[in-house]
Order: sequence, then C-alpha cells, then structure tokens
Amino acid sequence: MFEDRKDAGQKLARALSKYKEQDVIVLGIPRGGVEVGYYVAKSLHARFSMVVSRKLPLPDNPETGFGAIAEDGSTFLIERIARQVPGEEIDAIKEAQKLEIVRRVKTLRRGRPLPDLKGRTVILVDDGIAMGVTMRAAIMLCRGKKAKKVVVAATVAGEDTAVEIREIVDELVVLEMPVFFRAVAQVYRNWYDVPDGEVLAIMDRWEKEEVLSRGG
Repeated sequence: MFEDRKDAGQKLARALSKYKEQDVIVLGIPRGGVEVGYYVAKSLHARFSMVVSRKLPLPDNPETGFGAIAEDGSTFLIERIARQVPGEEIDAIKEAQKLEIVRRVKTLRRGRPLPDLKGRTVILVDDGIAMGVTMRAAIMLCRGKKAKKVVVAATVAGEDTAVEIREIVDELVVLEMPVFFRAVAQVYRNWYDVPDGEVLAIMDRWEKEEVLSRGG
C-alpha cells in the first residue's frame, strides 16, 4: 500500500537505484505517472520529461481500451477486442485521441519536443499498469526512436500484464502485483485523478530545481 504518488515514486526510485548517476532519461506518462516519475528522476539525478500516450476507448465502454496511441503515432491494438469495433469508428477514436495528445503536448509539456532518445537508456514511469495499452504504445515510441535500453517502472500491475510487458522491454520493475488486482487505485490510500494544473506545477518545480542545480 502506498500513501500517495510521492510515496510511490520514492519507493520506486529505491528499486531503480542502480541507475543513479547513469545518465538515464525518465519519462512519466501523464497524468498520474508524472508525479511518480518526478520523484524517480529526482532521486536518480536523471533527465526528466513526459511522453504522451492515450488509450483508445471502446465506444460503448470508455473505461475499457482496445489499444492506445502515442504522440509519434505508434499504435498498439488488442486485436481480439479491436475486431469488435467497425473500422470507421476506430479511425474516429484515433483522431479524437490524436487531438487530445496534441493538447497535452502543448499544455503539459508546453509544446517542447521529447528529448532525443537515440542510444539512451529510457525509464518509462507510470503510477500503475492496468491493461497496459498506453505503456505498450509508449514502448513502441521508444523503440521507434532508437532508445538503447527501455526500462518500464510502475508501482503496481497485474501479473499477466506484467509478464507480457516483460517480454518486450529490457527490464521491468513493478513493486506490487496483487493476487486480486482490480484497479491501480487499490494500492493507494490517497488516490485521485490528477488535474492538468498539478502536472504543470510539478514540471515547473522540476525546471526551477534544474536551474538551481546548474547554478543558474
């Protein structure tokens, strides 16, 4: 059980301690993964940013995704579920999520590009992995941008999903894998949907700390 995302990030950082001072890039997945990623990056003395990946929700059940799309267009589909959705609806859902991705990049990352990932070790951080579709799209993005090593780090995940993700990354770090896993929120005492303003505040704090650390 984690008190909140700060507690989760600090504990996740300890599990990733071998990467301290190793010139890695930590990418949080907004919105909840940004706060967790902030504490990981701060502890590891790593570079920090965010990568935007969005679930493709089923038309009649938006809580369930049939896939996800990342900001570079990398798309992961759960084929057995996607086959139930007409092609034109899939296209419309993708376009809607592309618009939200553009908005998040412009708003949350202030329009800045992703760091150059080529030849780098990238640690993808989220506050938990449910179906794993947004993480998979983010992994595809990192591979497409020629990252040398892709590490996925999350506080909680279902065992089946963890096994599947472990097969497509260089390393997987998950702190909790409950036997009866229903939702990411079940391992947090203080859980809430993170608003845009909180993500912006975290990124502003990071930038100020970076300036201070450089003696600016």
